[in-house]
Parts: sequence; C-alpha cells; structure tokens
Amino acid sequence: MKTLIVIPMRFASVRFPGKPLARLVSPSGDDRSLAHWTWLAAQPLADLARIVLATDDDLIEAECHSFGGEVVRTSSACRNGTERCAEALQAIGDDFDLVVNLQGDAPLTPHWILQSLISAFDSPEVQVATPALPTSGRMLDALREDRHEGRVGATTLVQDSDGNALYFSKEVLPYTAGRFDDEEITPVFHHIGAYAYRPDALKAYLRLPESPLKQ
Repeated sequence: MKTLIVIPMRFASVRFPGKPLARLVSPSGDDRSLAHWTWLAAQPLADLARIVLATDDDLIEAECHSFGGEVVRTSSACRNGTERCAEALQAIGDDFDLVVNLQGDAPLTPHWILQSLISAFDSPEVQVATPALPTSGRMLDALREDRHEGRVGATTLVQDSDGNALYFSKEVLPYTAGRFDDEEITPVFHHIGAYAYRPDALKAYLRLPESPLKQ
C-alpha cells in the first residue's frame, strides 16, 4: 500500500506551549528537539512510506527543515492531530492508500508497532486502526500510582471481544480489583498514540458531528 506518515505538530499546546521545540538529550548525549526525535522514530519506515511533518508554525517549520524533514503547512484551525493529518493529505494529494498519524510527542514509538499498524490494513474491512498493548502487573501498578498521585499518565483502552475499541481513558480502565505479579499479563491495555486511516475514512471523520464521548 502507498502509505503517508504524518507527524502533526503545533506550537500552541495548552499544556506545553512550544513542545515540539523542546530539547531532549539521549543517554548517549545526543541533544535534539522533540520534533527531530519523533521524525527519527519514523525513519525505519522511510522505504515503505512518505514521511511529512505537518504544522502551522514558522518556528517548528524552520526546526524541521534544519534536520531535513519534509514539512506540510496546515492551518491553525485544526483542533487535533487527525484534522491536521486530513489537511496534510489534502495539501499533498489523495494518491495514498493509507495515512498514518504518528503523534508529534511520541519519539519512543517502536517502528515495529507502526509496521504492525500498517499490516492491520491487509484486511480490507479495516478502515481505522490504532495499536494497544496488554500491560504487565508492573506497568499496571505504575498506572495506578500515577492516578493516585494525580498525574495524567498513559491512556488505557476498553475493547470488545473482537478487538474493536469502545472507550479510551486517562483513568485506569477496565477496573481490576486483584493484584498481579510483575510480569503477569493483565486485562488492562495501554493505548499507543498512533492511528492509521484509509483516506475515505479520514475524510468522513471531518464530516461527523462530535459525539458526547469525544467532548
């Protein structure tokens, strides 16, 4: 499939203005912007997909050009990354079978997760997909500790028996009363912040009214 990976980035983040420009230093001492690290996370798929960074900000655009990233300008009216991906697709053209949304603050996303996400579309009935991983007992304890301390941590996912997403939450869902060993697999799934859409589904999203759950 001809695939477009879009990394949406905006300056006017409510919780962290200018976040894509924040500097992060790796254990080996490499000092790069968050935008650069996230772009690098997508590079193992460069032979399989076109990778673009979508932004409405001059400073972010300049930073992306500094490390060789391809930039697509989008409007400041985009309310979320999905809308920015849709604008990027419209600006580039519709000659793609699949659009992947790699969130601009997800530099630790393993490339094999993105490959698995793309592979989900080998099934023609799949229109939208997003990855989630079962948590271990150790990770579930960490999620519970975050919530107990009032920290907004990872997103969890409730799904049906066929793997269809029903609900996403910053709370730890579904509720589990028991304790688990550190390496034991639990019923709680950690949602990974990446999405993929067939172009028609992405366009349809823009026409849909906001649901109460989204609000």
